[in-house]
Amino acid sequence: MECYLPYKVISLFLLLSTALSASIGDDRGTYIIHMDKSAMPTPFSDHDNWYTSMLSSLSSSDHGVFPTHLYTYNHVLDGFSAVLSRSQLDQLEKMPGHIATYPETSGKLHTTHTPEFLGLKKSAGLWPQANFGDDMIIGIIDSGIWPESESFRDDGMTPVPERWRGTCESGVKFNSSYCNKKLIGARSFSKGMKQQGLNISRTDDYDSPRDFFGHGTHTSSTAAGSPVQGANYFGYAEGTATGVAPKARLAMYKVLFLTDTIKSAATDTLAGGMDQAIADGVDLMSLSLGFRETPFDENPIAVGAFAAMEKGIFVSCAAGNAGPNGFTIDNGAPWITTVGAGTIDRDYAANVTFDDEAFTVGGKSVYPLDLSVSRVPIYFGQGNRSKEICGNYSLDPKDVAGKFVFCDFIDEDSGVNTFEIERTGAAGAIFSTDFQRFLKPSDFNFPFVAVTPNDGDLIKDYLIKTENATVSTKFQITVLGTKPTPIVAWFSSRGPDRKSPWILKPDILAPGVDILAAWAPNIGIAPIGDDYLLSDFALLSGTSMASPHAIGVAALLKTLHKDWSPAAIRSAMMTTAYVIDNANGPIIDMTTGVAGTPLDFGAGHFNPEKAMDPGLVYDIEVQDYINYLCGMDYTSKQIKIITRRSNFSCDQSSLDLNYPSFIVILNNTNTMSYTFNRVLTNVVDGPSTYHAVVKAPSGMDVVVQPPVVSFAGKYSKAEFNITVEVNVEYASPQSDSIVNYGYLSWNDVNGTHMVRSPIVAFYAP
Repeated sequence: MECYLPYKVISLFLLLSTALSASIGDDRGTYIIHMDKSAMPTPFSDHDNWYTSMLSSLSSSDHGVFPTHLYTYNHVLDGFSAVLSRSQLDQLEKMPGHIATYPETSGKLHTTHTPEFLGLKKSAGLWPQANFGDDMIIGIIDSGIWPESESFRDDGMTPVPERWRGTCESGVKFNSSYCNKKLIGARSFSKGMKQQGLNISRTDDYDSPRDFFGHGTHTSSTAAGSPVQGANYFGYAEGTATGVAPKARLAMYKVLFLTDTIKSAATDTLAGGMDQAIADGVDLMSLSLGFRETPFDENPIAVGAFAAMEKGIFVSCAAGNAGPNGFTIDNGAPWITTVGAGTIDRDYAANVTFDDEAFTVGGKSVYPLDLSVSRVPIYFGQGNRSKEICGNYSLDPKDVAGKFVFCDFIDEDSGVNTFEIERTGAAGAIFSTDFQRFLKPSDFNFPFVAVTPNDGDLIKDYLIKTENATVSTKFQITVLGTKPTPIVAWFSSRGPDRKSPWILKPDILAPGVDILAAWAPNIGIAPIGDDYLLSDFALLSGTSMASPHAIGVAALLKTLHKDWSPAAIRSAMMTTAYVIDNANGPIIDMTTGVAGTPLDFGAGHFNPEKAMDPGLVYDIEVQDYINYLCGMDYTSKQIKIITRRSNFSCDQSSLDLNYPSFIVILNNTNTMSYTFNRVLTNVVDGPSTYHAVVKAPSGMDVVVQPPVVSFAGKYSKAEFNITVEVNVEYASPQSDSIVNYGYLSWNDVNGTHMVRSPIVAFYAP
């Protein structure tokens, strides 16, 4: 599940893993056609003319229908998209310059406190040094934007950068005048979807950049929203809502629309979400959506992100919400920064006081109304286990109507079911459950409080001993400083990427649970019975919320270090990430309740303040990625589709990419040994020396050569090898199971920098 929303829009945030049929009635379909630009005949002035001429030369279909040209791609790939019959496609594929054709696929979508949680301060550190991201342009590829939101005010902002080439389109309920110095561009792309016979809903969406569903508004304001005082979700999380890079510029590229469901066509994502963003001049790109995880040459986001990376554009993507199982990562291409979701140190609560303040218990609640009740009778069905646990049709309305009901703990696998409480006319409920951490704001359509089983036992004991007990309740409480945090969210997709397991994914963990950000006020967000309340801000969860946090931090880093490549920025975020929570323990997996692993949280939870001065980075050149594709045994055609290169060499084919992590894939032999080669780049002024420090578990032996590396000055490089030997007998092989992991740190002699990388050994099923 991508985000927690009312049923009407919940499908918006499911991450797609299936391809859509390309048929549009009869045998016509939408296709992305990859071409060899060097094969263009001399008479043509540009490639667009060449492509349209080719299409016009194709004979009509059996029904007298000619081909329809949709988009010409100029950056993300060499080629175009068109609607063709099967016979027309057969003709086209025989023409000179044709490389490959892929049918249309469809994709779906996968704050007041998070800047403080991330350690960002107005007066010192990364925020003021990066001028709050003032010079950066962030392209958000999503469901549109609600331009009137206060989060997109441009008060006090400097003029739009002169390098900007984008525009603000007019459309349904959207005028070009809505753009300003904050929202500097807004476009929508739907040709590919419409050619599938899927018309945009006239009642539940807009054929324009306007956001009907709120998702694009939420992600945009998370990344770069202007400060909004007094923001809150019905009294919860109240404060000043601020994006991670509050002075950065935003450009929205709407590619998701409501038709039969909410989806994006691959042709539109490539043309609008990526090709146009590159042409317009964005510096960074965030996508909180995904397509079926296929080989990279068939994945539109992977293809588009490679072109963006070549031009120095940092691309962040949501990891997906298919957790907690392993091998569920989406957007796993190594040139993409893939972001998982974790909690922050804020929770939402209600207090329940018994009788004349005999004792008070706090529990989780996000009920959206200011409901304070005093001395209401409380019912507990003592002696009848079905009544004690509030089983369906167990309670008598005559016993519970108008009262609060206490529902005893069932077992660790049971959640909260308000059906019986609502059916009987109770005023509210207290549930004893282990599921507090899994509850989302949309679950609280009825006034109830979820307490821990331990507190539930105290309540039960009190109710058994006390006749005519009463309760007083107070909702809309926000609790800061909760521990432990961060915790890996249960829904966050786990690694590694099944198509590319030699690279650690996700790369990092970022805030993605109950994030407050701007919302489209036209659609209800808070359920009350069968109705929904409207709000300008919403609490949402999902890796969709994590990716814009990462893109905001990347914008700040890029402002400070304009010469850093996307790989260098990712390296800085990964090697300075932390793996210890605020309770001084390892980062926990929400599902298991025990320590997670790098396959859950990547290199750790990013630390923006440390990332601005990482000391060393693991940089990656374009040719390195090509060597990696060669190592994956991709064909020349596949590599050409991804890289748009006719001339490349696989002489240096290697799966050993210069990534800030080390992966050992185990089999059933007794011992596995891998040697990795890496190159470090010094990114601080002056000479420096670092020594290797290894932390490895039993059964893992690590040798680093040389153990000390020195740098003559900024941007000087040093090479090292690391050999990892794993004794398989120390673990029993289990599918989707981590075996063991450790860390390599390069520490400078001054104690200023610690450049840490995870070493992970696992079995691949």
